[in-house]
Amino acid sequence: MNFNEFITIFVDIYLILILLYAIFIMSSYLILSCLSIIELRGYLKKNSFVNYQILLSSEYAPALSLIAPAYNEGMTIEENVKSLLSLSYNNYQVIVVNDGSKDNSMELLISTYDLVQADIDYEPKIATKNVKAIYQSRNAAFKKLLVVDKENGGKADALNVGINIAQNPYVVCIDVDCILDRDSLLKLAKPFMESNNKRVIATGGVVRIANQCVIKDGRLIEVNVPDKLLPRIQVLEYLRAFLLGRMAWERLDGLLLISGAFGAFDKEIAILAGGYNTKTVGEDMELVVRMRKYMHEHDLPYTVSFIPDPLCWTEAPESFSIFKKQRSRWMRGTIETLWTHRKMFFNPKFKLLGLVSVPYWTFFEFMAPFIEFVGLVITIYFITMGMVNWDSFAILLLFVYFYSIMFSVLALLTEELTYHKYVKIKDYVKLLEGAFVEPFHFHLMSVYAAMVGYYEKIKGTHGWGEMTRKGFSKK
Repeated sequence: MNFNEFITIFVDIYLILILLYAIFIMSSYLILSCLSIIELRGYLKKNSFVNYQILLSSEYAPALSLIAPAYNEGMTIEENVKSLLSLSYNNYQVIVVNDGSKDNSMELLISTYDLVQADIDYEPKIATKNVKAIYQSRNAAFKKLLVVDKENGGKADALNVGINIAQNPYVVCIDVDCILDRDSLLKLAKPFMESNNKRVIATGGVVRIANQCVIKDGRLIEVNVPDKLLPRIQVLEYLRAFLLGRMAWERLDGLLLISGAFGAFDKEIAILAGGYNTKTVGEDMELVVRMRKYMHEHDLPYTVSFIPDPLCWTEAPESFSIFKKQRSRWMRGTIETLWTHRKMFFNPKFKLLGLVSVPYWTFFEFMAPFIEFVGLVITIYFITMGMVNWDSFAILLLFVYFYSIMFSVLALLTEELTYHKYVKIKDYVKLLEGAFVEPFHFHLMSVYAAMVGYYEKIKGTHGWGEMTRKGFSKK
């Protein structure tokens, strides 16, 4: 065998391996999608006749404490707090934790909600940065509101302060820049009420993109698809992730992530597990994994629930620089969580969690961007050296491209047949346009951002980075 024959065989083997990896990961997505659709149909059927308003007066409705960390959120904080205070739920409190903001967030809160310093003892069960003051409103209309001013310690530290102050057995952790549907808490609380032989330790809901949606008095009044390409493709991404991904993991009882944008937790278990980890930027995923690990190690029956209803709307990055910071942070958080809990990897002691969930996240969430990047570099090298079998390469490229489009179309079809939040035909046309562009635009950007996350982790970067908000559209 001469050198040229060897190179030809090597290239063919390389392409076959890449194709097998692609088939493997795509098959897993397809299986998860099928499980999600089955679970989604069951959920809709089960809840089609539920009158959530009855829960408002039910003695079994759990008391909730909403915790909203805020750092330099002056652009949207007034609307966001209005949204939190106007939810359809009787027994809840709102705790806004100002994490040492450098803008006018605290001044806006004090003036808008007529806040005065309250005489409340702060006895932390979880160690945190120093709390400067706790405020309450003199206006009876805002009696549910507590505002905490503290030294800057990061989002996880702010959430831990909220958990320490929370007066109720369940805490709902939410990004302050999010807008909630009015009945969000009713739906989020329902799994805690339905638990019997298994303790529900956490539950989360679907997060949707609010860019170009119209917000008035803290309420979402008009849903629109963003005109800008980057947030528009993120709409597709979120539909796939929540409707075709997390529903399946909920069915398997292997869910590792409750979105930091909106999730509810059993306060007792969260405290016993140690609260949020302030040394990671992926505190939402890490807490869920640690709470599940705690329950396994103490042999306590439990479950983590997921609500497919679109309960929470958040602003997505519109510029590549902000998007890159967000996604590189997500990758660092994934790496930190998987490394912190590496003993769970293929460990039968943790059952499906250790044998399926953690390995899946390792191979497909952590390793996939690196494998794709290396594959892209090798492919470019082979092309420049004239060593590519163009027939095989074209088949592989077309297969991956059309599968990507099919998966996005399936997510859009699922949304249309279930919640139908996008009522305009032009919105679906715009989303379909995004689906055709995504593999050559958004996906490459995501891989690059993940590689930045790898590099930042190796370099020792710990910060979140500035996430500049544009603010919501108003009428």
